[in-house]
Amino acid sequence: MATVSRVVNGNPNVKPTTRKKVLAAIEQLGYRPNAVARGLASKRTTTVGVIIPDISSPFFAELARGIDDVASMYKYNIILCDSDGKIDRELHITNTLLEKQVDGIIFMGSEITEEHMQVFTTSPVPIVLAGTKDPTGQLPSVDISHLEAGYDATQFLLNEGHTRIAMVTGPLAEPLVGMQRFEGYKKALSDAGINMKDSYVYNGDYRYESGLSAANQFLSLIEKPSAIFCASDEMAVGVIHGIQDQGFKVPEDYEVVGFDNIRLAEMVRPRLTTVMQPMYDIGAVAMRLLTKYMNGEKVENHIVILPHRMEERQSTKKTGGQ
Repeated sequence: MATVSRVVNGNPNVKPTTRKKVLAAIEQLGYRPNAVARGLASKRTTTVGVIIPDISSPFFAELARGIDDVASMYKYNIILCDSDGKIDRELHITNTLLEKQVDGIIFMGSEITEEHMQVFTTSPVPIVLAGTKDPTGQLPSVDISHLEAGYDATQFLLNEGHTRIAMVTGPLAEPLVGMQRFEGYKKALSDAGINMKDSYVYNGDYRYESGLSAANQFLSLIEKPSAIFCASDEMAVGVIHGIQDQGFKVPEDYEVVGFDNIRLAEMVRPRLTTVMQPMYDIGAVAMRLLTKYMNGEKVENHIVILPHRMEERQSTKKTGGQ
């Protein structure tokens, strides 16, 4: 057994003739190492659990790609689980992954509740948050500053000369994402000496249908906004289509800014000006941070804030159609 183990694990201390015989037997028998037994013996399974709220979302798909690429680089396997954004399911999946003895977990979700914190802080393996943060700042996380990003998107439209700027928000029950982007919008207006109008705010859910509904609401107002900032690209595309359905043009009649810079932003016409969130990098950095914890490496900063930037395209006038 010891000789077979050395061959399977690539140990050089095996005679070439012996290695050849063992490999021939492995091929003949169709032998595969037992990963569960290995994990029990070594206390490591080289497996990482990744909890994602919506596997169909282009945003989270790109994030997961960054995680998987770095995981492969460090020889870890991924178990990808879709929580459907439901708290009870997120907690259930976390406990299930821990029962399967994963070496670490990357969690993607919106709100980090007390129930989450109870499970996460008592976990026997490291857990890193990606694309979100916990309110207390205890847990390792990789994200952007959503408040600053919301501020910059609104400031961009203010610099375009707009004073009637509407917003399609994300869920405001999300204190660290949806609410922060909204707070950035409000702060930019306030700093510009503009009073926010409740009629210029539509509470969305990041989905295309929210954008369509928001466009219909804004265009029904007597004093219509001249620009619309959306907390997701998918909603921004819905807004653009809603505007076009009523016979208006973007950006000639209304300018539109999105958030995330998913591939859809390049596919829609006019192409969408948006806040570029480094989705792949968030996933990649989160996985690298997790490997440091799993391998006992030194961690300088357990909270990582990555930069965002404005990606100017044709849904605003400043680019001149470039």
